[in-house]
Amino acid sequence: MRIVSWYKSDKVVYESSKESVRDAVIEAVRKESPLMNADLKNAYLRDADLAGGILGGADLRDADLQGANLQGANLRDANLAGANLRSANLRDANVAGTNFAGANLDEADLFHVKFWGRGGSTKIKKAQVESFLKALGIVVEE
Repeated sequence: MRIVSWYKSDKVVYESSKESVRDAVIEAVRKESPLMNADLKNAYLRDADLAGGILGGADLRDADLQGANLQGANLRDANLAGANLRSANLRDANVAGTNFAGANLDEADLFHVKFWGRGGSTKIKKAQVESFLKALGIVVEE
């Protein structure tokens, strides 16, 4: 199994003898191998333990990360548009510049997530504001 770069498909980011993308990604994270700019569009990573993973700039559009453990992961500038992050653990993750547009954040744990800086580089859609605030533990009252 080869995981390639999303912007240069002939560049191998990680190579594994595993047969599935899910198993190869878990293996890479366990070995502390960076998956920077990896092409993981539509990847099935449900309930995967990716704690501490280096996934900065990765293309995770429409990936299934439901219940995944991304605690302390580097997701800086990653593209998680349309990803399923329902019940995912993102505690202490770096999500500066991450695109969450259209992502399912229901019941996601965003405790101590690092957004960094002013200027708003992390992206969500207006329709997601309520679920995003809920994931952050914020209750808006009338």
